[in-house]
Amino acid sequence: MISNNAVYRNNVRLFERSNTSINSFLLAAYQFLGVKYPKFYKMDNLAKLGWLAVEVLLKEGFKAGNYKETEIGVVLANASSSLDADIKYYDTVKDVASPALFVYTLPNIVIGEICIRNHFKGENAFFIFEDFDAGFMQKYVANLLNNNILQVCICGWVELLKEDYKAVLFLVEKDKGDRPTSFTIKNMNKIYQLKNG
Repeated sequence: MISNNAVYRNNVRLFERSNTSINSFLLAAYQFLGVKYPKFYKMDNLAKLGWLAVEVLLKEGFKAGNYKETEIGVVLANASSSLDADIKYYDTVKDVASPALFVYTLPNIVIGEICIRNHFKGENAFFIFEDFDAGFMQKYVANLLNNNILQVCICGWVELLKEDYKAVLFLVEKDKGDRPTSFTIKNMNKIYQLKNG
């Protein structure tokens, strides 16, 4: 989870930077993780947030090499779509429209950045909901796993608009032919609503 100027993994705070802008916080979190990925600097804030959340999620224990690239997918949702980048892009149209910002005026670009970094080539989708809908997410991802479309799915919420942001991601691996028992609506809502987020 990334929210309120802090980065958490399994409800343990890994990093915090108080009283700073979203731009400064995302850069500080990137530097804290010790990742070397120059393309990060070109991303919009929504893509940076989602990308960083996946880096934290996969940092320990996940073995992508155990799966084919086409067996790993990403399903995300938020409330504001790409509105943060849309507003910034619209501001540039008054003078000279920025192609660098235009690229990020689709919310699914965050998935593209995640997939490029990790070489994931499985099913992916981005949905817009007013609020986090654990029921929809659980049903959608369970369908992908149960029908062997995916063996692994990164799913969850990546919302950012100006200085308001929250990323809560889940890593769901198909468990010996069955959907993991911990991947429930109740558990997802519990994690999403943790007070630190």
